[in-house]
Amino acid sequence: MCGIVFLRLLKPPEYYVEKYGTGFYAIGKMHLLMEKMQNRGQDGAGVVNIKLDPAPGKRYISRSRSNAAKPVQDVFDHVNSRFKELGKDDPAKLKDGDYLKENFAFTGEVWMGHLRYGTYGGASIEHCHPFLRQNNWMTRCLTVAGNFNLTNVDELYDLLINLGQHPKERSDTVTVMEKIGHFLDLENEQLFQKFKQQGFGNKQITQLIAESLDVRKILKNSAQDWDGGYAMGGIFGHGDAFVLRDPNGIRPCFYYIDEEVVVVASERAPIMTAFGINRPDLVKEVKPGHALIVKKSGAWSEVEVKKPAKKLACTFERIYFSRGSDRDIYNERFDLGRCIAKKVACDVSKNAVVGYIPNTAETCFYGFIKGFEEYLDAQRIKDILRLQEEGKLDEPALQALFTDRPRYGKPLIKDTKARTFITSDAERENMVALVYDITYDIAKHGVDTVILIDDSIVRGTTLKTSVIRILSRLEPKKIVIVSSAPQIRYPDCYGIDMARMSDFCAFRAAVALLKDHDMEDVLQIVYKKCKLQEHLPKEQVRNCVKEIYEPFSPEQISQKITDLLKPPDLKCELEIIFQSLEGLAESCPNHHGNWYFSGDYPTPGGNKVVNRAFIYYMEGNNARAY
Repeated sequence: MCGIVFLRLLKPPEYYVEKYGTGFYAIGKMHLLMEKMQNRGQDGAGVVNIKLDPAPGKRYISRSRSNAAKPVQDVFDHVNSRFKELGKDDPAKLKDGDYLKENFAFTGEVWMGHLRYGTYGGASIEHCHPFLRQNNWMTRCLTVAGNFNLTNVDELYDLLINLGQHPKERSDTVTVMEKIGHFLDLENEQLFQKFKQQGFGNKQITQLIAESLDVRKILKNSAQDWDGGYAMGGIFGHGDAFVLRDPNGIRPCFYYIDEEVVVVASERAPIMTAFGINRPDLVKEVKPGHALIVKKSGAWSEVEVKKPAKKLACTFERIYFSRGSDRDIYNERFDLGRCIAKKVACDVSKNAVVGYIPNTAETCFYGFIKGFEEYLDAQRIKDILRLQEEGKLDEPALQALFTDRPRYGKPLIKDTKARTFITSDAERENMVALVYDITYDIAKHGVDTVILIDDSIVRGTTLKTSVIRILSRLEPKKIVIVSSAPQIRYPDCYGIDMARMSDFCAFRAAVALLKDHDMEDVLQIVYKKCKLQEHLPKEQVRNCVKEIYEPFSPEQISQKITDLLKPPDLKCELEIIFQSLEGLAESCPNHHGNWYFSGDYPTPGGNKVVNRAFIYYMEGNNARAY
């Protein structure tokens, strides 16, 4: 899960100096946009900048990448460092936009930035976007950055080999860049031959190619075999640029355009903050299967590149990843809490303390409060009518009714700002024990139930090794963990690091239930079905792993998850409750991508990945399935 930013200035450099009083308008906006999206990537960051119409012999592409502890800050420290001497020697030139563009890097009109979560692949700076494919012909230069995962990298790699290429590595980023690069080269060659036959000289042809490149055609040819979720940005050396979104709209992508800028980002709220936009409707979504194309001239269009399919935008974005300051995400997280409150009502009374972890669950917590207060109001009305009918309605009775409510607080405090879910496998167990602490004496020993709202439960590592053990130090009567997300049962292969079946506590629970019920043969039956489909075209593959869960209700699996995650020395009761698929749909009515919960993958490659993940599990292979 990563973040992308694109910025195109539509006015000359001096315009921004005159209006905003700075020669570094674009640098400031890019820095702010990327700071506001650090929720999407803390393991690496990078920016690339391209100058339009440079003189021959002048560098026109600048790039800075970092995998430092604070990569965004490190990138912009590097970008800004080159202007310090100028500020001492001739500060007036810091407001000379034309001078800056002529003499300094990172002063061009076209920008692209990337924030990386390094959940897969190496941690070196070479894995940080944007990637660069250089050439002496500007119209053949290409830089790309994306928030994406493709399920069929091997297939695409083989296609490049068959084209005669020699890719330097088998990764989806390199594969995508080389695929676009191939058709960019092809388009250049076809245009060169066309204009050559018309009698133009080479220098004229270079300019004509820059004006005539068909970006849509290049993208259409490049993306026809892609299977996955993606928001892919790219800039050609002469200044044409694009951001392409997958046909199902799996990965998010938003844009805003006025007379000064074209800006694109993975989230809407950072655009609104960076550019002072108060109306959410002014920030548009790039339509699924479409590309926002900005030509060197500044002309822009949103065009169809791949036929849009059923929109299945990722619901995990809504539950966990995206910034909660977005209007729609705030409302959806609130409703997730409000919806699940009904399932927990029996555990909530004046002898209960309700809190939340991590910070992304805060809005859900407020929704839970609202949902439970609504439940209490309905119960009080019934009790008042009953007491009135029985002739027992008096002040003490009313007092008892209106004081029977839980206490809301923070029984658990997160000390370290870290996402253990997105931490590498080797570091996760060491980290979780350091992340949390309790608020002492917030609960009455042996009397109170401690209820904790969590946004999601994937592996259960944090719960078992840290959260439940720490909460037990409060000596409650019972601990209830409430997940605002349904049970995560299947791998994600579109950008979230959920790759192996054994990682999922829901899968481990289903396997344990099969053993408890003497149904272990189901594992072998499903394994054989997966093996039979292993070499079929992805379009013919179906998700066989669903059969692992079919014998059991969600409640049975939740109970077994509770058993598996309960520390053996825990003295109090423990219950783990999950959101239902129906509750998810009710809370996020416009986002239906729920494959990690339901097994209903949006692309054929997803079914192939989940079957392969199960094959690997059965064969004891710890490799990732994509």
